Amino acid sequence: MSWRVRDKLFVWERSLRPSDLAPLADRGLEAPDGEILGARVEHEGAKLALIESAPETFFTIPHFDGYSAVLARLERIDPAALEELVVEAWLVRAPKRLASAYLAAREG
Repeated sequence: MSWRVRDKLFVWERSLRPSDLAPLADRGLEAPDGEILGARVEHEGAKLALIESAPETFFTIPHFDGYSAVLARLERIDPAALEELVVEAWLVRAPKRLASAYLAAREG
């Protein structure tokens, strides 16, 4: 399942594929189990900051190297953090006018 804004993908469910598992093991990382959500982020720095701040929740795989998206373990993410992740992903992909209108309504 995936969610889009104006045909731009911003969050999606993503199971790990066999080709994802070997590179994780090579990095000394255990493959997460459970449901995984992919989310767009503003830039690579934002992705790295999320992973560093909560490595038990956020991670990446080589398939996403150089790509501004992060993976999240759904069973470990706090509902408020999930909401923030989805809203931020939407803001990154939404047209500027739509995003500005949303932010103005949220503040008002």
